[in-house]
Amino acid sequence: IFSSFFNPRKTQEGREMRQTSKAPSKREQLLRTAVELFTKNGIHATGIDTIVEQSGVTKKTLYAHFHSKEELVLAALRQYDGEFRKFFMQQVEAKGRTPKARLLAIFDVAEAWFRQNNFYGCMFIKAVGEHSEPDTILRQVCADFKRLMGEYIQELCVNVGARDPQRLAEELALLLEGAIVTAQVSQKPEAAKIAKRAAEVLITESLTGIAKSVKE
Repeated sequence: IFSSFFNPRKTQEGREMRQTSKAPSKREQLLRTAVELFTKNGIHATGIDTIVEQSGVTKKTLYAHFHSKEELVLAALRQYDGEFRKFFMQQVEAKGRTPKARLLAIFDVAEAWFRQNNFYGCMFIKAVGEHSEPDTILRQVCADFKRLMGEYIQELCVNVGARDPQRLAEELALLLEGAIVTAQVSQKPEAAKIAKRAAEVLITESLTGIAKSVKE
């Protein structure tokens, strides 16, 4: 997630921002490193020693902020949640001038994400896949992220005038999830374009009751 697409610190704009803003705290350094490593390598495969080495923060400092790896994992997931949703929504709003355009922009933003060299998939999908226990705080944090993303999509569906906003939102969210997994497994960012074409059909059907593709 911390590619140049989602992390302005790796762009020219980010370098200019860094020159005028204070350095990140030790806690922020740890969280950003943890998010990047957990997303790339998985939670179980990423040890505390690796996070300490990559972040440049001592193990003593890490445990001063997080009493256990589990606590660090939960904090990293929440960090990912807030930053991902904020930036994703900003990009959707910037790309779409109308309600329908914003709905379709979801998949344009996703494609831009998929095309990053360090795209490793969704941290939440991977986290749930590594933890089979059904009733854990980790799974609840992941479920909350998906719920909030779904609520945002449903808000867009209401604004577009969908006959059944909840149903359309569920369908589009499923397309997005499928595109994320497909892009991760196949390394084909074009999965977003396929999902977008299907989304066009669903949006048109929801608006008119007629199942046909929206013409460009």
